[in-house]
Amino acid sequence: MAPTVVRDGEFTFVVHPREPPYEPPHVHVEFGDEEVRINLEDGTFLEAPPAGKRRALLRAFQRHIWEIRACWKRVRPR
Repeated sequence: MAPTVVRDGEFTFVVHPREPPYEPPHVHVEFGDEEVRINLEDGTFLEAPPAGKRRALLRAFQRHIWEIRACWKRVRPR
């Protein structure tokens, strides 16, 4: 089961412990029936976000970046 890192409004940030080793460090963001991934190194989207969600997703991500990165390091040590 993937740990939920944080919830921010409609967004749930999740780090999956089992991902392919070639994937960059990233967080899954779930909201409604949608999901996108955000790269932890540069804040870019690995998939295009739905129209009208980009800014809100990035703001929520930026508010919790340190918690998310700490969880990644705990769950996915190299």
